[in-house]
Amino acid sequence: MLGEVFHRYFTSEGIMTQNILWPAKVRELHNHHFDSTIWNDLQFREDDIVIATYAKSGTTWMQQILAQMLFNGNPELSVAEMSPWLDLRIPPKQVKLPEVEAQTHRRMIKTHLPLDALVYSPKAKYIYIARDGRDVLWSMYNHHVHANQAWYEALNDTPDRIGPPIDRPPGDIRQYWHDWMDKDGHPFWPFWENIRTWWQIRELPNILFVHFNNLKSDMPGQMRRIASFMDIPIDESRWDDIVEYCSFDWMKKNAIKSVPLGGAFWDGGAEVFINKGVNGRWADTLSADESAAYEARAIRELGTECAHWLATGEITYNKEKSVS
Repeated sequence: MLGEVFHRYFTSEGIMTQNILWPAKVRELHNHHFDSTIWNDLQFREDDIVIATYAKSGTTWMQQILAQMLFNGNPELSVAEMSPWLDLRIPPKQVKLPEVEAQTHRRMIKTHLPLDALVYSPKAKYIYIARDGRDVLWSMYNHHVHANQAWYEALNDTPDRIGPPIDRPPGDIRQYWHDWMDKDGHPFWPFWENIRTWWQIRELPNILFVHFNNLKSDMPGQMRRIASFMDIPIDESRWDDIVEYCSFDWMKKNAIKSVPLGGAFWDGGAEVFINKGVNGRWADTLSADESAAYEARAIRELGTECAHWLATGEITYNKEKSVS
């Protein structure tokens, strides 16, 4: 099955090891945020961790969880610096890549790319986090509407930008929602292909799928599941502190440590970046018909099984390591 999937979605030029056809990169992706070419020059290490999401799906939360487990509960960690967004084109790859190569701790590399636009390595372990698209959009709007002039200048006024600039959001979140749906992820990047391409490799041995809902309902249980998959030993004498430092309330109060540049790109600072951490805010705004249209679109784009997982976090895998 996997061989057929990769032939269909990633071509037949993947790397074959241990009877596994690994995904191959087939394109570059550039826009006001992305420069996917940096992945072409990354030298993978055997213990690398890659944190993959569409965006606003629990990325910063997962970075915090992994860092606190790796460093045995340290409230002073500067997680945003420790776990760089590799494909963000700011700073340019000539600056960023040497910084990543110079890291001596176990690397935690963040990406928002679809699978077929980055290099996938059998050496690394991957974790993919997803969230219902309606919740993603509501969080994205908060992120975008509070972005300040420095954010726009960094993304739009640099000479290496490819494609149109990112504009300020409309004042009406319903208009933002319809633009995002009608133009597939506008004004950021396509939503459905990100979910779909990663979903196709859910049974590879070096990737773990985590859902925002499950982190919300049982964070300690999900943390132990992640630690087991990533081969991170847990010091039980430090466990309560580790869990506390990963709680939403603690992260909100200490957001400057986990938000890029300490929140300098957002009016209101780092605490605005880490907003509410709740689901379902769209229910009071979207009509029943609008919500149903999204759900039908999810099934068309992703298939029934993936759409159900995206909405609920419920999934059935063929391998013990992947049980949600």
